[in-house]
Amino acid sequence: MQHKGSIGVFDSGYGGLTVLKEIVQHLPNYNYVYLGDNARAPYGTRSFETVYQYTWQCVQWFFEQGCPLVILACNTASAKALRNIQQNNLPQLNNPNQKVLGVIRPTTEVIGNFTETNQVGVLGTNGTVQSNSYPIEIEKFFPQVKVFQQACPMWVPLIENNEHHTKGADFFVKEYINALMHQSPSIDTILLACTHYPLLLDKIVEYSPADTKIITQGKIVAESLVNYLHRHTEIDALCIKESTTHFYTTDDTITFDKQAAIFYEKHIQSKQVHLEG
Repeated sequence: MQHKGSIGVFDSGYGGLTVLKEIVQHLPNYNYVYLGDNARAPYGTRSFETVYQYTWQCVQWFFEQGCPLVILACNTASAKALRNIQQNNLPQLNNPNQKVLGVIRPTTEVIGNFTETNQVGVLGTNGTVQSNSYPIEIEKFFPQVKVFQQACPMWVPLIENNEHHTKGADFFVKEYINALMHQSPSIDTILLACTHYPLLLDKIVEYSPADTKIITQGKIVAESLVNYLHRHTEIDALCIKESTTHFYTTDDTITFDKQAAIFYEKHIQSKQVHLEG
């Protein structure tokens, strides 16, 4: 129980740090533990079963650390693993003080408020797009909204290789946005359904049609967590508030610290975790 009372934030790599950054800004008094499963990243191209197994293994690690609440700050993990974990694994643990939340539902609860044409574009990894999670969830809250999806398989590698500021990145940003808009020129709202993509925000805005609303998830997820803790005082009471944040990776810490600082915009000193399996 090394981090008892901390809120766990999980991602397959670095992208979840853009969410953690917003969460810490909204809830600065809480304790946090971040884990990036970098040794097995990326998740976006892996099967549902593999993503589920990896994600559940990492969630169990958080619970072993004493975290009462884990945020899957990863769209692929949220799309491919969250439902199984919530419906099957957590009931078997029979511990009401262990909760797991994702990033898809908070986003889909509000995305329809941004569009005037009722046509929304979703940019994500192959895994997130193939899961169809966003169209399914958006329809529950905004049945009048039509959703168009576009996978962007080159964006995460560009970002994680620190190539997202180069002219080479422009080609792939323009290509995927054009492919999305080709599906419907009436799309007026584009959701960045991957937590890496805010690092490409300037280029995405540049190559999107004028007046298109570009929605990132960090602030939405953070505000949703604030609301969740207000509504679930029994979970909030388990959260220790000493304003600490610890970082872990399943891969090399030197590489993680260097790359993570790009996403978190602060110096990071991580520790390595060895997960069995």
